[in-house]
Order: sequence, then C-alpha cells, then structure tokens
Amino acid sequence: MMYPEIFKNAPTKKTPWIFLEPGKIFIMGRSIPENPGGFYKPVIEWISKYAPECNEKIKIDLGFEYINSSSTKWIYTIIKEMSEMKGMALNATATWYYERGDEYLCELGIIMRSLVDCTFVVVEVEAMNKSRYEKIMSGNK
Repeated sequence: MMYPEIFKNAPTKKTPWIFLEPGKIFIMGRSIPENPGGFYKPVIEWISKYAPECNEKIKIDLGFEYINSSSTKWIYTIIKEMSEMKGMALNATATWYYERGDEYLCELGIIMRSLVDCTFVVVEVEAMNKSRYEKIMSGNK
C-alpha cells in the first residue's frame, strides 16, 4: 500500500495548521488566506491520493477560530472528498471544534456533519488557540 508523504503546513496569522498523515487529518486555526484555492489544493490532492487506499482507522480533527466564506467552500470540498473514502463510515472519526459562544462555527460544524457518513461530533471548547491545537494534536483534548 503506497500512501502519500506526510503533509505539514505551519500556521500563520491567515492560515491554519495542517498535518496530514495516514490515519490523521488535522486542520485547525484561522483560515483567511489570500488565495484559498491555492492554499487548500495540496490538501485536496493529498486526500485524493490517500482516499482510494484508506481502509484503516482515521482520526479527523477540524477547528477554526475564524474562517471566511471562501475557506468554508474549500473545507466543504475537503469533507466531500473524505466522504468518498472507501470505508469512511466504518473507519473515520471526525471532530469539529468550535469556541464557546461561536454560534456560526457551531452551526457550520453541524452542516459539515450532515455531509459525511461517519462518526462526526461537534465539540464546544473554552478557546480555540495554539495551546488547544497542540493538546488536540497530541491526543489530549
């Protein structure tokens, strides 16, 4: 089984932290890139390469302190791509994190949950920040 290389993207003031490896899809932070298509295209390409062969457990963590409408379209595209993964319903567990009081991101998570056929939970957290992302990335939510 040939999986794509691990994909990493360090967060900036305008782009989220992205970490993709077999068994893990992690996208968290602020998403207001100048060119969301150019920014998210490598993520979609990675998932497209990974999806046909994925028959293992996969943990998907998504969370945004802020996301603009252009980025929302690309996250939707990423989730739709993931929904086509073989064995998605059996193998994937997705978590959408949002900051307490952010009704927009809570509702967006609920909408995204309706797009996939897997365990998908929407979780309210005290704050979306670097400390939170590191805890989630390490598995210590």
